Amino acid sequence: MTINAVIFDIGNVLIEWQPERRMAERIGASRASALFEAFDVHAMMTRIDSGEDFAGVIHETAAAHPDWHDEIALFHSDWTGIAQPDIPHSVRLLRALRARRVPVFALTNFGAANFPLSAAQFPFLTEFDRHYISGEMGLAKPDPAIYAAVEADCGFAPESLLFADDRDDNISAAAARGWKTHLFADPADWAQTLIDYGLLTKDEAA
Repeated sequence: MTINAVIFDIGNVLIEWQPERRMAERIGASRASALFEAFDVHAMMTRIDSGEDFAGVIHETAAAHPDWHDEIALFHSDWTGIAQPDIPHSVRLLRALRARRVPVFALTNFGAANFPLSAAQFPFLTEFDRHYISGEMGLAKPDPAIYAAVEADCGFAPESLLFADDRDDNISAAAARGWKTHLFADPADWAQTLIDYGLLTKDEAA
């Protein structure tokens, strides 16, 4: 079947999401390692991705861990320093698809308040035809309901959607609904998948 839309995850597909590495650069490797052992940063971010308040969750978490208050607060005050840099080849692929007039959507676990911060930092995040931001939707991957919501909104058959995400659980949930999927490991493999589907030529995918 023809692919009617290509859907990108954002974290670790278009911009890096490696908070352990970023915090190690900021506060030192040993203290960052201790921070991530002391409490579950990713659980905190999941609350935000699921629709809770960005600043409120981080400040609440920081207050609950006074020994780590300043470090946890960085996830709010220095969000753009942590959720970065971009992944240039993936950005080129996004723009190559747009140049071919292939509809491109974003489906991302991202907070409603911190997504605009990243979009201001990386304007290519505004270039999608449709945005499905979990924090705005009150649904997060891999909940099947978020994929159903995408299908209902765009009107395309599940088997005509091609989705790239770096997490196997997110990919498996999409595949269970009939979506075509690509488990993202690096942009070169993603480029080859787009070539294999006839969406881009080798030169366009470079």
